[in-house]
Amino acid sequence: MSAILNTIHNNYLAAYAPSSLTRYDTHKKSELRAVYNSIVKMNKDTPWYLPIKRVDVQQFAIGLKEGARDLHNTIASLGGLEEDDLLSKKTAFSSDEDIATATYVGIYTPGEENPSIALEVQELAVTQENMGNFLPTGKVGLSPDTYSFDVSINDMNYEFQFTLGENEANRDLQERLARLINNSGIGLCARVQDASGRSSLVLESEATGLALGRTQLFHVSDEHTSKAKGAVDYLGIDYISRPASNARFTIDGEPGSTASNTFTYEKKYEISLKGISPEGHPVTVGLKTNVESLTDNVMQLTEGYNRFLRGASNYLEAQPRSKHVVREMNKIIALYQDSLKAMGVTSQEDGTLEVDRSKLGSAVVSSEDAADTFHTLKDFSNQLLRKSSQIAINPMQYVDQTIVAYKNPGRSYINPYISSAYSGMLFNGYC
Repeated sequence: MSAILNTIHNNYLAAYAPSSLTRYDTHKKSELRAVYNSIVKMNKDTPWYLPIKRVDVQQFAIGLKEGARDLHNTIASLGGLEEDDLLSKKTAFSSDEDIATATYVGIYTPGEENPSIALEVQELAVTQENMGNFLPTGKVGLSPDTYSFDVSINDMNYEFQFTLGENEANRDLQERLARLINNSGIGLCARVQDASGRSSLVLESEATGLALGRTQLFHVSDEHTSKAKGAVDYLGIDYISRPASNARFTIDGEPGSTASNTFTYEKKYEISLKGISPEGHPVTVGLKTNVESLTDNVMQLTEGYNRFLRGASNYLEAQPRSKHVVREMNKIIALYQDSLKAMGVTSQEDGTLEVDRSKLGSAVVSSEDAADTFHTLKDFSNQLLRKSSQIAINPMQYVDQTIVAYKNPGRSYINPYISSAYSGMLFNGYC
């Protein structure tokens, strides 16, 4: 039963609010207690509303909450949640982003020396590919029956079954199996490849590289399957046309290897390999200057704000009260509009923000009081952080609801769960 509920929950999340988890989705007890207390305080004098079961309302509320959570995490990732740390994140650079990109993931201490590194890439990590036989057009050369084959991947075994009818064509069978494998979500991608009037079923792993002691990422067989055998041999999908291999590189002359093209170096840099280095021409990875880092942080802040605003604006016609979200965000922008404009951050007609990177950098460098400039940006970020937290806790305040009764003033019953009474509200970001 728990497995079924887990599947339903994951499908619900994927359908209504696809999102990725970050380290800011884990919380200490004190933070969870603060969220709980906020909900209690919010519901203390909240009227009783008629429950809403409409799917479009649920989708809007959950989407709004997840959008606010994304904005909250974007701001948090730029230095942290404490006011003094906002926008203080250091950013990394790569001298050739066609070869490798870098992100600073360490904790920067003023005055700490962070020397640049020289990275040279010899090989990229690749996936395993099994290329099946190239079969001609025409009828499948197998007898009508129910066939099956096993796929072993990630220390798990999966059985695929299919029924072969009369006069089914090779290409139709290959496409059917490709859809079956792609929809299974086991870590394999399947496609049909054409060549000279023939077609082949190709299987490829989503993962790259090989762990120590392994020779392949997945294995296909029908030797011990439950239905008729012969499909694997006929299709040829057990043939490894390209084995998986690890990335190889050197950092400051020291050789290294990873199973993935993305790895963390000394808990400071997250490096993503993109290409092979020309021999004798390493890529330099290091930290940007304070001005460049601040500029990058402001760019990421505005991108996060714009994503949230566009997401909320998508519901303006279907959910009339969504205009209150847009209006509240616009009020925050209006409060800092003049200061932001002087820094090169301007508001567009649709409410989104646009950044003139060169003007922003010049404003920070040439400002007579850089501390005031930085304080304005941090204050603006803090306002967005508070608003995103408020929206995430109770997105139902932006939904048209029918009041059933008001609570008795002074004797109101504290119900901390009323904000999640409609569809669970998916407080997955807090627990």
